[in-house]
Amino acid sequence: MRIAGGYPLAELSSASVGPNGAVPATSAAQRLKSIFGGSVGNLVEWYDWYVYSAFSLYFAPAFFPAGDSTAQLLNAAAVFAVGFIVRPIGGWLMGLYADRHGRKAALTLSVTLMCAGSLLIALTPGYATIGVLSPALLVIARIVQGVSLGGEYGTSATYLSEMATRPHRGFYSSFQYVTLIMGQLVALAVLILLQQVFLTSEQLESWGWRIPFAIGGLLAVAAVYLRRGIAETPAFNSASATAGGGGVAHLIRAHPRQILVVTGLTLGGTVAFYTFTTYAQKFLVNTSGWSKDDATLISALALLVFMLLQPLFGALSDRWGRRPLLIGFGIGGMLMTVPILDALGRTSDLARGFLLMLAALIIVSGYTSINAVVKAELFPAEIRALGVGLPYAVSVSLFGGTAEYIALWLKSIGHEQWFFWYVAGCCAVSLCVYLAMRDTRRHSLIQGD
Repeated sequence: MRIAGGYPLAELSSASVGPNGAVPATSAAQRLKSIFGGSVGNLVEWYDWYVYSAFSLYFAPAFFPAGDSTAQLLNAAAVFAVGFIVRPIGGWLMGLYADRHGRKAALTLSVTLMCAGSLLIALTPGYATIGVLSPALLVIARIVQGVSLGGEYGTSATYLSEMATRPHRGFYSSFQYVTLIMGQLVALAVLILLQQVFLTSEQLESWGWRIPFAIGGLLAVAAVYLRRGIAETPAFNSASATAGGGGVAHLIRAHPRQILVVTGLTLGGTVAFYTFTTYAQKFLVNTSGWSKDDATLISALALLVFMLLQPLFGALSDRWGRRPLLIGFGIGGMLMTVPILDALGRTSDLARGFLLMLAALIIVSGYTSINAVVKAELFPAEIRALGVGLPYAVSVSLFGGTAEYIALWLKSIGHEQWFFWYVAGCCAVSLCVYLAMRDTRRHSLIQGD
């Protein structure tokens, strides 16, 4: 029996036991159920995270004093960056928790925290009602969500990589970004429905922006229920995993090279990803002069194709190796970012804007589709969640979380094009890492292979 993409169901059902987290015999149905449960929870987490970015055009005036639109977006972007700053704390705490108490327990805890953060944003009164307490509560909510997401990435990457079998690990682990992008698409779909069907722009800016945060809180409750029913990974249940990894000191002492690889591998990818997903919508409105509705529509269509590309690129990595895809992203990002952003900033044609966005996201797919499995394959099971999550969260906090703020700040001082070169430069740095690293498909530490 075969499933989507031609992957045999039977190949999910067995593997041999090994010292580094080998996967013992597991039924195909149980494995697929667990991958689905873990992925759905990931979708909800990222929906909650991206709702903030998708609706910031509407809620920024509610939380911050009156001013020009760029200043209000800059304030909203600063709070967005705060959520990223605390993500290393989540990567550290949740990574330790996942390596000591199980991937399942950590995944359930992370989605619970995300639920709390979304509900707090939905219920917080605006600046006109409670003054500075309003943006303060917004910051607290984003801190909670940042801790949640900081732990979600490393644990989710570890969980999906350990649940998949070696021949098709790139394919199955790519569903982390399928659900990540789907979470963003659902956020945009909610925005489009509210814009086009249910509410006026005035209603959205007044109170309608609270609806998606309330939806996110309720979806997170459902995700908690689903994640309570998933299986623990065989890798964690092995003797090496249950022993625990010794924490951050042991990680730094025993795996310094892997930490540097994860950091450098992530740098260019996270800047490019957030540039062409979360910031692109604002770029089209604030720079290209598009309407909010058109910018949202184009972003959603490009992201839909981007999502569908992830399993294809993941499958290619199973055949060709991880490194060629990463190198392709590094070269494409270094050479094409500036001309794509420059052309996007000067176009008013919807079809041309869509093709430019899609071209950028095809390049980024060389990173997004496989970055999770590459990082998981670098570490042994007993410290895998921490090893993946912590250096990744640090890199995303320093570079991904600040991308939007840097872009808006450079625009505010009249040097927006400098940001284009900044993104290209980050991709060039990561390219150097890709050229120097080994291909993790051939040198994986998952299943001791």
